[in-house]
Amino acid sequence: MTQTTSRGTGRPGGRRRRGRGELSMVPDATFTAYYGRPVVKQSPWTSDIPAYLFLGGLAGGSSILGAGADLSGRPVLRRSARLTALGALTGSFYALVHDLGRPTRFHHMLRVAKATSPMSVGTWILTAYGPMAGLAAVSEAAPHLPRRLRATALGRAMPGLGRGAGLAAAALGPAVASYTAVLLSDTATPTWHAAHRDLPFLFVSSAAAAAGGAGLLLGPTVEAGPARRLGIAGAALDLLTSRTMEPAMGVAAEPLHQGRAGALLKAARALNGAGAVLAGIGGVRAVGRSRRAVSALGGGCLVAGSVCTRFGLFHAGQQSARDPRYTVVPQRERADSRQRSGPGPAH
Repeated sequence: MTQTTSRGTGRPGGRRRRGRGELSMVPDATFTAYYGRPVVKQSPWTSDIPAYLFLGGLAGGSSILGAGADLSGRPVLRRSARLTALGALTGSFYALVHDLGRPTRFHHMLRVAKATSPMSVGTWILTAYGPMAGLAAVSEAAPHLPRRLRATALGRAMPGLGRGAGLAAAALGPAVASYTAVLLSDTATPTWHAAHRDLPFLFVSSAAAAAGGAGLLLGPTVEAGPARRLGIAGAALDLLTSRTMEPAMGVAAEPLHQGRAGALLKAARALNGAGAVLAGIGGVRAVGRSRRAVSALGGGCLVAGSVCTRFGLFHAGQQSARDPRYTVVPQRERADSRQRSGPGPAH
């Protein structure tokens, strides 16, 4: 329930068109909530959740990069990508469990499998992805085992097991990177819900930029081609999706430009643009000995841009839940749209 200082719609100009076409001279509405309480309850999540969103995307993107490096014969890039995926997955799992409060709560979510619940589906995606990413990373230790262990059947099978697990983790990588976007947009939080069509694409592109950036930071310059291309493509798609997403969100896009969320998302755009440019420059042979430093700087910008994107979107959603306007105005616009279109066909 909300109360307003007038019967307006909150639209610019404060005029509402009635059923017969005449304009009502009503001032703009000022939305407040009864007893100071918002219409939609803000989620109780803390900074653990945006960290979980970022690290999960980095893990999924790194698994894809690792599989590509494996198939194209780039062992050092493969190793760094697989280890990055395992490290990011471990951090993501820690952030999720820390937010849940007790590790047993994650275990309890495995008691059921519900296809209509993004949380349930995401839990099972992580459960399937984790062992594959872990086995792929552990297989990188096979060349460093004692000669006696390398001569055993398990030691000889480790490279093949690692490749199979790495390919399986890569197949699940897009789902790992995007299911959290479905989880957010399935809530009643206005900004997150209004972005439901584009948010998965934004999360996947941001994950690709982060994974490519991590590959540029950790991999050698001679093998960095796939990481460079993935980072540049991810940054470009991130910027493009951000631009195309906002017009469809209506008034719920305003928190993306306000306060902490606006500052973070502005920084994300700048970092992604700079990261893509620096990554491209790092691939030019004429740069000479500075290629490694330029590539690493570009990779750092891409990773930081992905962090800012996830935290910015998180804070934008929290801000939209605190202001009743972002709940009431879209509801009234949908009601007006249905009224203008008239009643549906009789059955």
